[in-house]
Amino acid sequence: MDLSIIIINWNTSDMLRDCLTSVFAGLGDLRAEVFVVDNASEDGSQDMVRAEFPPVNLIRNSDNRGFAAANNQALRVAQGKYVLLLNSDTLVHGDVLEKSCAFMETRSDVGVMGCRVLNSDGTLQMTGSGYPSLLNLALMTTGLWKLNKIAFFDRYQMTQWDRKTEREIDVVSGCYMLVRRSAMEDVGLLDEGFFFYGEETDWCRRFRDAGWKLVLAPVGEITHLGGGSVKKLNHKRDVMLTEGTVRLHRKHGGLLAGMACWTMLAGFNLSRSVAWSLASLSGRDRARERAKHFRRVVAASFQTWPEMAQ
Repeated sequence: MDLSIIIINWNTSDMLRDCLTSVFAGLGDLRAEVFVVDNASEDGSQDMVRAEFPPVNLIRNSDNRGFAAANNQALRVAQGKYVLLLNSDTLVHGDVLEKSCAFMETRSDVGVMGCRVLNSDGTLQMTGSGYPSLLNLALMTTGLWKLNKIAFFDRYQMTQWDRKTEREIDVVSGCYMLVRRSAMEDVGLLDEGFFFYGEETDWCRRFRDAGWKLVLAPVGEITHLGGGSVKKLNHKRDVMLTEGTVRLHRKHGGLLAGMACWTMLAGFNLSRSVAWSLASLSGRDRARERAKHFRRVVAASFQTWPEMAQ
């Protein structure tokens, strides 16, 4: 088996249909298997997959197990030389799947790779990044990253890079993450302590620490539509993102690093809450909605300190 493709789904039936259609159209000569792990969807996703895509290996969960745990279910039984984590809100274009595997065949030092990702309007999506270190988070939360014409301030998101050239990076986006099986056997599966955010960054960190290279390569493109499962989370998205980021720093940097990260992000969310609340005095609907959003995030601040396994 050349490739195992794993798609996690939670109530994105229509997007999942389009994603699977593009996947099967793009397999070419690859010997591949496709897994859909459904986290207790209530929109008919499971019936759709069974009826319209019989070759898919459907794993049905009775509850939402999160991104890491659901991927691990499929990773444990996948047979491919390479495994691809692919979001349900993506569209695979052309022969990117074949070219991705071909690239990995020529680069035995690469453990994880990503490709160029587009938004729904065809513009470039800034996937592939540096590691979210405390310094890089400080650049983001203070807005200094906007001085992106200066390389130092663009070190995290790399916004001046058009993703048309090969580059070694710290973090490959989980929307399209191709992993070498032998590297995965070296590093282990995703950490299920992460529920929905931070798991792929933690995985990338572990691959890098084990000596594997992570690369974004110009092998083709996918479209990442966004607004899939994440859109349904509302303010909980930011709460879970904060918790995942703090967990990442606590795991790899210790208690003090976790506390510094939590303080930085809590301060950022509080500043956004205050700023949008003041802006909402103008009566604009968007300002009122953003103020409400960040007030809810701030109210949940103490939920963002992660409990760590002993």
